Amino acid sequence: MFFDFNKNIYVDYLFFINKFFLGVNHIKQELPINEQIRFKEVQVIDEQGQKIGKLPISKALEIAISKELDLVLVSANTDNPVCKIMNYGKHKFEQAKREKESRKKQKTVECKELRVTPNIEIHDFSFKAKNARKFLSDGNKVKITVRFRGREVNYVKSGEDVLKKFIEDLSDVSTVEKKPILEGKNMFIILAPIK
Repeated sequence: MFFDFNKNIYVDYLFFINKFFLGVNHIKQELPINEQIRFKEVQVIDEQGQKIGKLPISKALEIAISKELDLVLVSANTDNPVCKIMNYGKHKFEQAKREKESRKKQKTVECKELRVTPNIEIHDFSFKAKNARKFLSDGNKVKITVRFRGREVNYVKSGEDVLKKFIEDLSDVSTVEKKPILEGKNMFIILAPIK
């Protein structure tokens, strides 16, 4: 029985296998490694960080292969290219781990917004001030916006007084980052927590 071999189907099959099964553990490569290095001679550093010296690329590759490691181009300086013998997969894994740890330690500061009107009642004011105090104690910035509706725009001074009252009430936990600014029908301030 004769088997008809279709080359196109076989190539598509290999591509599928490569993409979905072997590509799962694929490492994104940023530095040229092994045969990708295009210099004739390179300065070589071994896995312990000791300088081996300037060697032809073929000799450096032989050393890396004999130790079952990769030859990685660390510095692509045309006068003196430097390669290091290392486990490139392990290097990339540790680098990703360090980046993840540094992202964990970063604290993002959010800007919470409170909206009030120029004729706010005492109870509403104390409630908004309590919320602002909570946001500031959590380490977030607070933007307090006074919205003027209709003819209230003619009484900008009352809105400014409300914002000054917020500044005075929250002065023990915050500093003024932006003084009262009028933009269209809104006036706002930004308060930052005291460090």
